[in-house]
Amino acid sequence: MSTSPATRTLLPLLPDPMAEGHSRASRSAMTCTYRCDDACFKPAPNTTATPHVRDEIAKVVQRRSVLKGAAVGTGALALAGGVLSSPVAAAPGAGRGAGGAVSEANPSADLATTPFRTVPPNRRDAVVVPDGFTNDVVIRWGDGVLPGAPRFDAYDQSVAAAKKQFGYNCDYVGLLDHPSNRARSVLVVNHEYTTEPAMFPAEGYTDAEKIEIEMYNHGISVVEVKRGATPGSWNRVAPRNAPLNRRINVDTTFFVTGPAAGSDRLKTTADPSGTRVKGTLNNCAGGMTPWGTVLSGEENFNQYFAGTIDPEYAASYARYGISATGSRNWGSVDPRFDLGTEPNEPNRFGWIVEVDPRQPKASPRKHTMLGRFKHEGANVIISREGYAVAYMGDDERGDYLYKFVSKRKMAKGRSGAARDRNKKLLTEGTLYVARLVGDGAEDGTYDGTGRWIPLCSDTESFVDGWTVEDILVDTRLAADAVAPTRMDRPEDVEPNLVNGRVYAALTNNSQRGTRFPADEANPITTSQVRDSLDGELTPAAGNNNGYVLEMLAARGDHAAPAFTWNLLLVCGDPEAQETYFGGYPKEEVSPISCPDNVAFDTKGNLWISTDGNRLGSNDGIFRVPVAGAERGNVQQFLTVPRGAEACGPLLTDGDRALWTAVQHPGELDGSSFDEPGSTWPHTDDFPRPSVVVTYRRG
Repeated sequence: MSTSPATRTLLPLLPDPMAEGHSRASRSAMTCTYRCDDACFKPAPNTTATPHVRDEIAKVVQRRSVLKGAAVGTGALALAGGVLSSPVAAAPGAGRGAGGAVSEANPSADLATTPFRTVPPNRRDAVVVPDGFTNDVVIRWGDGVLPGAPRFDAYDQSVAAAKKQFGYNCDYVGLLDHPSNRARSVLVVNHEYTTEPAMFPAEGYTDAEKIEIEMYNHGISVVEVKRGATPGSWNRVAPRNAPLNRRINVDTTFFVTGPAAGSDRLKTTADPSGTRVKGTLNNCAGGMTPWGTVLSGEENFNQYFAGTIDPEYAASYARYGISATGSRNWGSVDPRFDLGTEPNEPNRFGWIVEVDPRQPKASPRKHTMLGRFKHEGANVIISREGYAVAYMGDDERGDYLYKFVSKRKMAKGRSGAARDRNKKLLTEGTLYVARLVGDGAEDGTYDGTGRWIPLCSDTESFVDGWTVEDILVDTRLAADAVAPTRMDRPEDVEPNLVNGRVYAALTNNSQRGTRFPADEANPITTSQVRDSLDGELTPAAGNNNGYVLEMLAARGDHAAPAFTWNLLLVCGDPEAQETYFGGYPKEEVSPISCPDNVAFDTKGNLWISTDGNRLGSNDGIFRVPVAGAERGNVQQFLTVPRGAEACGPLLTDGDRALWTAVQHPGELDGSSFDEPGSTWPHTDDFPRPSVVVTYRRG
């Protein structure tokens, strides 16, 4: 291994990836390669003719009422001196009475209600928060999780060390009550993927060593944390004093639950029972259950597999983006990732997994009843009659929204027996996929109705010619057969416990306007061009900025099959004519692009983290009221360092603490470990993905 760091300087700010021809993605080309195997450069796996809501409504004409009288906007803010200049950035605050600097006369630490000076768009290599707030790094890539973990040394990494250390690229953040210590909580964090150029110096590691170390930097970390001296602050507990700490990695045994457990399609040489799986991969978002466990979504699992494809599996593989040339090359060190050797191994990934942080020795589970696709995550709410309802998104261009409703009701109480019963709720029930229909009215809004189409229960198939097992293993193909609505990359889908509505972040679709035409549920959110013949508006370059969908279950019952929907936000530059912010004055909001994850504070405000800002600024986190006079008032609270994605977010401590996972800082084209695009959190001369908590100073 290499023994000493080289003297390096930070790479200069790199150009917008769009300027370099990376026009199909809002991220850097490096991020596309290592996160999703360049999915945005490939044809979308959904090649079916499943209906789109454009078939139900007049296509673009309905938007005239939204666009009427609007001046043509810039489409992107201009960069000046490293900070994006805009009316929003120049304003002292944002919103009618909601903005402005925090003063001694208004010292509230409650992030749900306190005014703050909005953070302007910027490209600083820092976590930037409003005046009056500060943030601490709670845990970094390589920090010790288990007793005996060595001090992190990027020049002397090993599999043995990685098994005991905090993994790479942190994404989902959950915080649960400690079972026996009120001063502590249990932090659960996903490690979505690894970025080889940023992790290793140019010399010192063989390709095989890199792959093995990367394998063990995936997974999930469970870490005990304790409250700090200032309300909202947190610190991690030393591993030797944290018996609940755990590193779930590629070797961890998972039990398979639900109707597909034991299916022939899950059986491998190592597991002829089809009921136990080693490891979890590409864990993206997640959710905390009402019974005190964490759900984590396996997303872009396709990239870890490569090899000879048996024609029998070709259609299934293609629908999930699995190819003979997957980018990771893990099969070179572990034959289970070789398609020719173990053709069923890919079927053992793409599930929702459940981890119980209170039981560090218990095997986590993969729930087949929630379907297999590129899960962003899953979030549970209890219906009015007591059933567990999980909402989920399949993060791919043209794929779908899903819902699961349990067969049994949630047991009341905190007893061990009630908790054990509730941990089985996700093993039996009914899986649905969504169909949305626009109302077609020229009323200045994007809205309509929807229906949840059943795919199967744990005992019955509702798709002609399909068994329950096959529906759950090939959920995408089964869903194609019932004509749901193709969407613009459904990311986080989460119920708001205050108003009962469900919010889905639809991050973007670079092919919107080509094979995915615009309509009321999937609008154009980019620059527009006007047809000189008839004045119609047509898409110029796809949906680059995304939107936020708001859904309301019929009669407020989440178990009901019907719902209504509207678009709360059509994201982008507020000056651009196509953007919409819940009816709030556009000149008073922060620009926002590519919503990814969502969360809620105790007042019901929506908090949005972004991934792949197309407006030139670093990604960030935004507060958005969803009711009253402030509905739609997008206020940027935080930005993450250069090249990073803002993950989480999570509000805790009575809204005094905002948790953020800073994923892939410095992941910019042309950067490397030796020539980094960032050095955040500035404890080393290379970047380290980390979890931070932001709170009121003093």
